[in-house]
Amino acid sequence: MPGVTKEQIEAAKKMTAIEFLRRYRPEELVKGECRNEYQLREHDSFKINGETSLWHWKSRDVGGRSALDYLIYVEGMKFVDAVLSLCGESPAYFPDSSQPKQEKEFVLPPAAENKKRVFAYLIRRGISREVIEACVRAGILYESAGYRNAVFVGRDEQGTARYAFLRGTYSNSKKPFKAEVTGSDKQFCFCLPPQGNSRKMAVYESAIEAMAHLTLEGTADKHRLSLGGIYAPRKGSQARPFKKPLALESFLGRHPEIEEIEICLNNDFAGRWAAEHLEKAYQGKYRMVKNLPEREGFDYGDLAKERYEKLASRQRMMLLR
Repeated sequence: MPGVTKEQIEAAKKMTAIEFLRRYRPEELVKGECRNEYQLREHDSFKINGETSLWHWKSRDVGGRSALDYLIYVEGMKFVDAVLSLCGESPAYFPDSSQPKQEKEFVLPPAAENKKRVFAYLIRRGISREVIEACVRAGILYESAGYRNAVFVGRDEQGTARYAFLRGTYSNSKKPFKAEVTGSDKQFCFCLPPQGNSRKMAVYESAIEAMAHLTLEGTADKHRLSLGGIYAPRKGSQARPFKKPLALESFLGRHPEIEEIEICLNNDFAGRWAAEHLEKAYQGKYRMVKNLPEREGFDYGDLAKERYEKLASRQRMMLLR
């Protein structure tokens, strides 16, 4: 590994995530609902055990135990920088916790020369080429240089990029890389615009699910907003008071013309819980439509991929005849 030795990597792995957070990010730790459980102040779907240090960030589907994993997958540090910082060779990275927290600058990752990998990845996920091309033209989707991640961009009404979410495109990975770009403003999550004016919007847990649902419906008749993940309590545990999603609240504030909100979350415990609370929170002010996938455990990305695979299988059978 260029830049660090095997010994430095082993030394960096010795610090646990909970030790790092207590030492360098104490203001970020908030006591959770369960014994020995903590979460991050800015990310309530991040949970960490105070004894074992095992952590899981539900909305990004990443986890680990070491401080090295935490720095890479949660704070977005490069591997070499994280190793050197934990080895004490770049101690300036860890600020004095008594100092005021500074906002991190938002910068989009550099773009690759082409988008071949992103196109191939999304098509395999069941997203139509027409939807992918529309997102590229709108400047809300591209392929990053280097790691070739899919970059889903959220823009404000002036067209300025304010948010970006990265997703790995390597199909042989059991757990694809997922992360928000440092400094992203969740008030401006990824949103597929309608063709022309619309007083309707639909909300999803992720950008791919919004693209998948447009592929399945085939009509760009509404705004399709990704919430950038949702919060839901662990099944059987006591829930905290429901908080309206920042992405949705901000979008509604900027679009007073909206009259209808269609809830298109995943058909699992978390999605159903959030859908129920969203419906109650906005009922009366907006026309609410709950439209979760009919099949238990599925999201619209699953349905689009399943349809794509059936069509591909049918075409192969036709060729064999």
